[in-house]
Amino acid sequence: MMKFVFWHWWVIAVVLVIVEAFVAGTFFLWMGVSAAVVGFVLLIAPGMGWEYQVLLFAVFSVVSIALWLIRLKKYPTRSQVSNLNRRAARYLGHIAIIKDPVVNGLGTINVDDTIWRVMGPDCEAGTKVKVIGAAGTNLKVEIFMEKNL
Repeated sequence: MMKFVFWHWWVIAVVLVIVEAFVAGTFFLWMGVSAAVVGFVLLIAPGMGWEYQVLLFAVFSVVSIALWLIRLKKYPTRSQVSNLNRRAARYLGHIAIIKDPVVNGLGTINVDDTIWRVMGPDCEAGTKVKVIGAAGTNLKVEIFMEKNL
């Protein structure tokens, strides 16, 4: 039977990290890290049997994945990706000036280089409004009242 040496585990670690690049999640990354750790342990204790190596790899994998999941739950990843396909959602809280008066609940504002159709209370052109929501390609607005200082 073939005897595992430390660099075998490092090759397995590299393969697992490469697999990680092609699949979603981070499980293979942590398994790769675990394989690298087993390689280092085997470098220090070269006489370890393959059964203990596999057991050590399994324990390191489960522990590292569990720790990662706990950390991810405590500190969730914040990303702009959630608004990637919801362009209107990026303007929530944005203050704009009414371009075309809002009549019967519909008007327009100019945000950045785009004219947006808005839904909100009737008001004249030049009124400041705050974007409070989005419905499809329309922005929901309310009249913006500046607080007195």
